[in-house]
Amino acid sequence: MANKILVVGPSWIGDMVMAQSLFMTLKSNDRHRQIDVLAPTWSFPLLERMPEVTKAIAMPLTHGQFGFIKRMQLGKKLQAAQYDQAIVLPNSWKSALIPFFAKIPLRTGYLGEMRWGLLNDARKLDKQTLTMTVQRFVSLGLPMTSKQPPEYPIPVLELDKNKQQAVVEKFAANQAAKVLALCPGAEYGPAKRWPAEDFAELAKQKIAQGWTVWLFGSEKDQPVAEQINQITANACQDFSGKTTLAEAVDLMSLADVVVTNDSGLMHVAAALQKKIIAIYGSSDPGFTPPLNTEAKVIDLELECSPCFKRDCPLGHTHCLTQISVQQVLSQIH
Repeated sequence: MANKILVVGPSWIGDMVMAQSLFMTLKSNDRHRQIDVLAPTWSFPLLERMPEVTKAIAMPLTHGQFGFIKRMQLGKKLQAAQYDQAIVLPNSWKSALIPFFAKIPLRTGYLGEMRWGLLNDARKLDKQTLTMTVQRFVSLGLPMTSKQPPEYPIPVLELDKNKQQAVVEKFAANQAAKVLALCPGAEYGPAKRWPAEDFAELAKQKIAQGWTVWLFGSEKDQPVAEQINQITANACQDFSGKTTLAEAVDLMSLADVVVTNDSGLMHVAAALQKKIIAIYGSSDPGFTPPLNTEAKVIDLELECSPCFKRDCPLGHTHCLTQISVQQVLSQIH
């Protein structure tokens, strides 16, 4: 039985949230297990809110960097921790190097880029059986002979009321009425983004009903958030690019409803147990759905979708533009 496990974490917000289902599974099988996660430092605010994680270890390389020497050095440094098992969630060859150099005796992961040798518990990924990302993560935490697809627990991020209050005071967040949180960004590309004009019309209608509207996103999402705010005569409170991830989590936890594209923040909202309306375009809600029983998914299921493209190959993005504001409003009500 592996009592001390190193998980090589993913590089995307949504995937890191879904990885909590793996951590919960590992902990449910043995509550005394130590689970350390090797991850980008930006993800630490999420990991800190996952009680199953003992320690977060900073990955010194950014997504896409090879850095063979740095991986070897970190692996050798981690030898002293004497992990029993490593579970490698990314499928790249380079992501399996650190556990190999750490001489972790059991190294689990999917074959990915032909990782024989680097992994000695290499699993063949059956995409027809494991149709969801969360199932693929959880399966790696179970014996190879386990029933597939596995059951998975729903991610739940822990909250601290003092931190919530502090962030409300810092940003003078208006909580005088019900709060609608809008997440109009999606880093993957335009084919995952509902039009800004529709987000703005939704905001205007809810503001007219007495709601407060908050806008969330990264610095890359600031232009679309500004566009929405301009259309609403600056009636929204715009947090995009102004908060840390930790602050965004605490603020979003105070929202009554979240309307979001398929994005990392969608998964954060799901793990905060928020009422979500999730809008899907080029991606597949069957593959990466919001893991939340309160979530409502809007997906037109057009013949051309999901195409998984960053930009619409047909040039019209009907999978998103044909989703009406009224459809979203009906789900809120």
